[in-house]
Amino acid sequence: MLLRRLVIAALPFALAMPAAQAALPQGAKAPPFSTPAAQAGKPFAFSLAKSLAKGPVVLYFFPKTFTQGCTIEAHEFAEKTPEFETFGATVIGMSADSIAELQRFSREACRDKFAVGIASRAMIKAYDVAMAVEPGRSERVSYVIAPDGRILYVHNDRDPRGHITGTLAAVKAWRAQHPAKRAKR
Repeated sequence: MLLRRLVIAALPFALAMPAAQAALPQGAKAPPFSTPAAQAGKPFAFSLAKSLAKGPVVLYFFPKTFTQGCTIEAHEFAEKTPEFETFGATVIGMSADSIAELQRFSREACRDKFAVGIASRAMIKAYDVAMAVEPGRSERVSYVIAPDGRILYVHNDRDPRGHITGTLAAVKAWRAQHPAKRAKR
């Protein structure tokens, strides 16, 4: 009986705590993928392998288009996309939304600066970003993937703040170690 009361008393605190989030670790091989995507409202086929051939990829997963946190994050990535490009990086956001939604989001929230693609259930599982309460959707997780396909950096936080600064710092650090591949400024 005492154990039952303790469990009941602790339940509100357990429910208030954020769920533990999983993500692939730094150093892991990024799962390859191709997916329908949109940039500036125009659909195209995105390939991780083709993008990695050009330089590092900032791959960020977000739960849902046009929600407050996801729109804030998209605006911040849009603002910093020219700086990512200066260091040779490609930015792509991933969500389980339809291509029609992503086309609109790419225009309005991403401000035509970077692509957003469809995160399939298989991709969400492969990148270990499934939302516990809605497994078909992803948590907010950002990866920086080196051209060799290895994950250089992971930022796993529901708060959109910190994703841009962390990924940009990782791209800059990678570029500093690979000056022969420096992008034109």
